Amino acid sequence: MTPAPRRTLAPVLSIDQATYDAIVAHARRDHPDEACGVVAGPEGSDRPERFVPMLNAARSPTFYEFDSADLLALYREMDERDEEPVVIYHSHTATEAYPSRTDIELASEPGAHYVLVSTREPESVEFRSFRIVDGSVTEEDVQVVSALTSQSDSAPTDQPSGTTQHRPDTQGAAPR
Repeated sequence: MTPAPRRTLAPVLSIDQATYDAIVAHARRDHPDEACGVVAGPEGSDRPERFVPMLNAARSPTFYEFDSADLLALYREMDERDEEPVVIYHSHTATEAYPSRTDIELASEPGAHYVLVSTREPESVEFRSFRIVDGSVTEEDVQVVSALTSQSDSAPTDQPSGTTQHRPDTQGAAPR
């Protein structure tokens, strides 16, 4: 068996507007409990394509836990579809969108973007993305695009039309 090629981690999360909106809506809908879910994509692609909201089995405002049976079913489904978790997201209901010690300890997908959404301020959106590898947290930019381009599109651009760039040091209103 040949090992899978190692994927180079992108320094930015590119996510389409509809998925961004779905994550934020899920976080707001489940408030005051933390919301959680996954956005799956083709293996090795770093393309968040399939939004999968999950149930917070802990039903807690300060902790999230995927239901083990639901998580097993999701991983089997992703396996069948040659997908992997590209984004793992959850919300914080009373604190900033930054990984807690527990979030860091439980992060088990080094290739995933860990997205946190804070629902502490109902009038604004705090949507941030991090890489968590071996306990080390690195914040990354979030680029919200109107739609993901096809994988064959490789023309580099600084800021494709229809995108909003979020820098790690800026927070605030949702892009529109």
